Amino acid sequence: MKSKWNPVIFLSSLILFLGACAPAYVPNVINAPLLSNKGEVQLAVNTGIAGFDPQFAYAVTDHFGIMVNGSFANWTSDSTDNFHKHQFFELGTGYYTKIGSSGRFETFGGFGFGNLRADYSNDLWLSKSRVNSTRFFIQPTIGATTSIFDGSFATRIVLVELKQDNISASGLFVEPVLTGKVGYKYVKGVFQLGFSLPLNSNNLPFNYQPFIVSVGIQANIGKIFE
Repeated sequence: MKSKWNPVIFLSSLILFLGACAPAYVPNVINAPLLSNKGEVQLAVNTGIAGFDPQFAYAVTDHFGIMVNGSFANWTSDSTDNFHKHQFFELGTGYYTKIGSSGRFETFGGFGFGNLRADYSNDLWLSKSRVNSTRFFIQPTIGATTSIFDGSFATRIVLVELKQDNISASGLFVEPVLTGKVGYKYVKGVFQLGFSLPLNSNNLPFNYQPFIVSVGIQANIGKIFE
């Protein structure tokens, strides 16, 4: 049976499998909603290096919002026993405000948890990850939103705590990303590009995915009722 060409899975597999060891930490797509008003609801689905990432954001008041995010992956190799599987859930709350008519500033913070299972092997090396994770984050974002285009720059700072068997480890990461959204009013295509950079790289005891790359689509329900 011929397998279908999927560029997203190919890119994800290439970046993940080129590493010499199984990554224990894979950052999810950053949710940068740029909320505008009370009652606004945003729903998004993304796909990329992290896998399938659904996102939800809701403006509870004119300055307080919540977000719920997820990340799921299940990649296997047709020619080897290599695989990568993970699931991750995240909840955040935060403050947002307008800067003029189009500018936006927001800061979210929260926590997440999940697990990751991966095997990478060839004739030279064998690497396995069986990791349970807990993560805490703070994420300031600045940007602008219009009917056609949204653009933002966000920097997520995360404390990642991992546990495999009886061994625990932690790492502090800074994750800057650029996010662009193009469409019209209520529905926009989304592209995100960024990096995950460890602040304690000299003492980091585990491997990680250093890139954040995704494409997706977002529906902004709240703007219909402005």
